[in-house]
Amino acid sequence: MAAAEALGLEIVREDPSARVIEATDTTRIFRFVDDVAIRVRPDGDGSRVDVRSRSRDGKGDLGANAARIRAFGDELAASAR
Repeated sequence: MAAAEALGLEIVREDPSARVIEATDTTRIFRFVDDVAIRVRPDGDGSRVDVRSRSRDGKGDLGANAARIRAFGDELAASAR
């Protein structure tokens, strides 16, 4: 949750029992709203984090969704240190 908030994602739903966060992010230039889903699952002695970021509009995103996922991973790794 802290990593999502640090990136400025707008949390629209969180379900701690299901370990799911749903959020939106608005692109700076065209103001497109993108949907972001984050799921945390147990994996051995640790956890596995799955992140999906998808544009609502348009066919291309100029790499915005991939960049958002990388930024989330970087933020999550930094907060784990």
